[in-house]
Amino acid sequence: MPQKIEDYGLIGDCETAALVGRDGSIDWLCWPAFDSDACFAALLGTHRNGRWLISPAEEVTKSSRRYWDNTLILETRFETANGVVALIDFMPPRGNASDVVRLVRGVTGKVKLQMQLVIRFGFGVDIPWVKRTEDGALLAIAGPDMTVLRTPVETRGEDLTTVANFEVSEGETIPFVLTYGPSHLPLPAPINPAQALQDTEDFWTEWCSRCTYEGDNRDLVMRSLITLKALTYGPSGGIVAAPTTSLPEKLGGMRNWDYRFCWLRDATFTLLALMNSGYTDEALAWHNWLLRAAAGWPANMQIMYGIVGQRRLLEWEADWLSGYEGAQPVRVGNAAHAQLQLDVYGELIDAFYQSRVAELQLDDGSWALGRAVLEHLLEVWDQPDHGIWERRGDRKHYVLSKVMTWVAFDRAIKGAERFGFEAPLDRWRALRDTICRALT
Repeated sequence: MPQKIEDYGLIGDCETAALVGRDGSIDWLCWPAFDSDACFAALLGTHRNGRWLISPAEEVTKSSRRYWDNTLILETRFETANGVVALIDFMPPRGNASDVVRLVRGVTGKVKLQMQLVIRFGFGVDIPWVKRTEDGALLAIAGPDMTVLRTPVETRGEDLTTVANFEVSEGETIPFVLTYGPSHLPLPAPINPAQALQDTEDFWTEWCSRCTYEGDNRDLVMRSLITLKALTYGPSGGIVAAPTTSLPEKLGGMRNWDYRFCWLRDATFTLLALMNSGYTDEALAWHNWLLRAAAGWPANMQIMYGIVGQRRLLEWEADWLSGYEGAQPVRVGNAAHAQLQLDVYGELIDAFYQSRVAELQLDDGSWALGRAVLEHLLEVWDQPDHGIWERRGDRKHYVLSKVMTWVAFDRAIKGAERFGFEAPLDRWRALRDTICRALT
C-alpha cells in the first residue's frame, strides 16, 4: 500500500522525476520522460506494480529526512538499535542516459539492510526479462525499455523480483545505480557514483546561486523554485503541472487526472515566479516552447500540451491498477485537452505583457501570436466554457473565465500603448468596456 502523499520526496533530472517514500521505497517513476510509461507504479497499486525499496532489515526506531541545502538531493536517515544509516537519493543532470543513484552510507555502528527491485514497465504490468551482463550488471528488458542495475552488492532473483541483503558499517558507502536506455541501443555506460553526487550538488547549487529573491522566508521560496525547476522539461522548456497521474482530488473519488502535461495556466504562473526570481533563461525557454506549441490557427489553441508540444493527449484507463487508496479509475492522458477554457487567454496575454515589462527579449512572433489569439477571443469571449476546474459535461458561464477575457484585452491594450505595437486599440477598448459592463 502506498504511503501518504506528504511522505514522498521528489528527485529528478529536469526530464523526469521519481517519488521516494519515507520508508526508502521509490514508488513512482516514469522513464525516460515525465509523460513516459511508469516503470515503478506502486503509488497507484501495490509493490507488485513496481518499486525500488532500500531500507534497514531491522526495526527502525526513528527516521528523518532532509534535502541537502540548495539541491534536489534527498537524504533519509534511519536509526536502529545497532546504528544509523543514511540513504542518499538523487538523479544526476541528464547526460547520455538517465540514472537514479542511491547511496547507502553508514553513519554509526553496523546496520543490516534489504533491497527489493521490482521493475514493471507499462504502468506496472509488463514484467521484463532479466539477465546478467558480462561485467556483472543486471539487465532488464521489455519491448522498447531497458534498465541496468550496477552495484557491488550481490543480488538474486526471487518471485520475479531482484532482492539483496547486505550490511553497512560506519564510514562505508555502498552505491546502487539504475540506468535507463532504449533496448535497441548498446548498454548505457557506467557512471562514477561519487562523481555523480558532486556533479548533481554543483548543478543545483550553481542554479540556486542565480536567485535574486532576498525577501522573507527565502529558504522556503528557494525550495519552491527548485521544485518548479525540477518540473521543467529541459530539452523543450515546457513545465509540467505534476510528475504524477491519478492522485485523487478526494480519497475514493473519481476526479483522478493525469497532470504530466503543460497547462498554459499553470506554466504561466510558474513563468512569473521564475522570472520574478531572476531566472530569465527558464522564462525565455518557456516563451519559446509556447510559441511552438500554440503555433497555428488560434481557434485550435489548447489549454494544455505535451512536454514538447504534443496536442493529442488521448485518455485511457489502466484498469489493472487499484488506484491511490482505491481511487479509480487510473487515467493516462487527459481528455480535458480538448476543452474550451476562456481564462487561459487572459493568463497567456498577461504573461507576455509581464515578460515585456521585465525587459525579457521576447521573440517578435509573440506579439503576432497575441494579436491572432485576441482576434479569435473577440468571437468567443461570451461563450460558455468548461471553467478552471475542467468540469466534464455541458459548458457553463463562469465569472473567472469572463474576468480573464477582460484581462486579455486590458493587457494587450497596455502592451500596445507602452511598447508602441500596432493594434486595433479602439476595437479592443470597446470590447474591454463591454466585458466590464457584463460583469457588473
